[in-house]
Amino acid sequence: MTSPRLPENSFRVVERARLSHPDKLATGSAALAAAFAWGFAEAIFFFIVPDVLLTMIATRSLRSAIKATIAALAGALVGGGLLTAFAHGSPDAGRALLLHIPGINAHLLERVMGQVDERGLLAVLLGPLKGIPYKIYAVEWGRRGGGLFAFLLISIPARWVRFALVAVIARAVARLIEPLTRHRAGIEGLVLAIIWTAFYIFYFARFGW
Repeated sequence: MTSPRLPENSFRVVERARLSHPDKLATGSAALAAAFAWGFAEAIFFFIVPDVLLTMIATRSLRSAIKATIAALAGALVGGGLLTAFAHGSPDAGRALLLHIPGINAHLLERVMGQVDERGLLAVLLGPLKGIPYKIYAVEWGRRGGGLFAFLLISIPARWVRFALVAVIARAVARLIEPLTRHRAGIEGLVLAIIWTAFYIFYFARFGW
């Protein structure tokens, strides 16, 4: 006589119950909501990149991190689209908004202006990969009256490629140092905190606060 077969959902519930609290957070819907909100905020006014959250999720689960990159991308597209439309209607206000954001100055705005003059939409694709804030390109494209659909289309690889890349790298590093960390969330979080703190010290030293 065969034992009754449990529904597939039951196995998922049991498997999730065995996860640690950090793993539950990283693989749950709250992480996706946070990634969307962070992507949206950073596309408009926030100065800390969503990559910080994505790398934290990736140390626990690469699969969850990839899902989070899509959520962050969706948030960035909504935020970037709104900022582009705003700058199109109010060019001076769009530029003034950027100058109130830490890490953005007039020199950086002029640099992006030159890139867009030279490369057009291709600048939107290459700039954020180099660490230049995506929001600057959104404002500059809007100020020029550029097409919103074209901007959002080029934004997909411009945003997602970097998101996915940092998630993969974070997961690879986490596995590499796992013999030392034993996959403990606290230690992995500390390592990430040190890395991101060093990154932003360098960033703000270069572009100013």
